[in-house]
Amino acid sequence: QVQVAESGGGSVQAGGSLRLSCKASGKIFSINSMNWYRQAPGKQRELVASLFFVGSLSTDYADSVKGRFTITRDSAGNTVFLQMDTLKPEDTAVYYCNAYYYDDNVRGLDAWGQGTLVTVSS
Repeated sequence: QVQVAESGGGSVQAGGSLRLSCKASGKIFSINSMNWYRQAPGKQRELVASLFFVGSLSTDYADSVKGRFTITRDSAGNTVFLQMDTLKPEDTAVYYCNAYYYDDNVRGLDAWGQGTLVTVSS
């Protein structure tokens, strides 16, 4: 099993920055990727950024955040960060950390955090 927990949300003015953290625990070695999703009021949850734990630690971003958000991992390999720069009011949402991992039967499973609110004012 894998568990994740986010921290670091808050309020900021447009143009500002915030950094979110997500710490994974449990069977870290079984994680395939860690991801940040967000859900704005009245909208569907959307994938914002991904970091793949296999291979060269490649990353992927939604078009709406490319060039402004950066996903990284600490040297211990169990905490992922989302650095959010040049924030816009439309970035306001609850941000969720997700870990996609495999159980002992090689089934893909998701672990979700409780979410952290990011509010960007104009």
